[in-house]
Amino acid sequence: MTLEPWHYDKAEDLDQTMVERLGEFPRRPDILVYGTRMLTALMIRGWLRTYNRLKISGREHLPREGSYVLVANHASHLDTLSILSALPLGKLHHVFPAAAKDFFFVSVPRVAVAALVVNALPFDRKANARQSLGLCREILAGEGNVLLLFPEGTRSMTGELGEFKPGIGLLLAGMDCPVVPCHLDGAFESLPKGGRFPRPRKIHLKIGEPLNYKDLKRGKKSALRICEELHEAVSRLAPSYSSRSA
Repeated sequence: MTLEPWHYDKAEDLDQTMVERLGEFPRRPDILVYGTRMLTALMIRGWLRTYNRLKISGREHLPREGSYVLVANHASHLDTLSILSALPLGKLHHVFPAAAKDFFFVSVPRVAVAALVVNALPFDRKANARQSLGLCREILAGEGNVLLLFPEGTRSMTGELGEFKPGIGLLLAGMDCPVVPCHLDGAFESLPKGGRFPRPRKIHLKIGEPLNYKDLKRGKKSALRICEELHEAVSRLAPSYSSRSA
């Protein structure tokens, strides 16, 4: 019997730094990572429910099948964790919160949280925004994936809802994909931008009815219309909107 010569292939990520390995996307399935994410999610949910008395309304509006987009106001690092707490634990590995590449994917502690804990999608807000939108489309083309976007592009400094960037409109125009508006109340008071540790403030996540823009043609006009409609949909979920209407 003739033995085949042994050949050694080094691991593909051997020459990568820790940040590069953790920030790699799409990620390879990893049982250890999945287990860490699930365990961490359970602890975070327990923390939010006891310390921040997290209340979630409108879960019935979440689509039960297919891929969809979640959009919400953004004023705190607690926003993503609160929204993830509204989803089934088994869904977590198919949820991709868009996270600023220039903030979350630059150091080991941040990229570890982004990649291991929340399964974040590295989103380039400056140089390769179009490429990032293409990656978003690929995610939504998969079965049963959830894309979490904050159309303001950054956290609010005041807690007030800012303008939505046109990227969300460019993504959704002509795409047969539900988009679910959400609003977080209290996250800013608990952990505003610049804060180091959450304060025990009550957080209320309100989930609205899904919208669909499959009949709109892609283009600037449609993108602006979608931005305006989604901005209004998120605004309507805020407690202050009811006050203004009254």
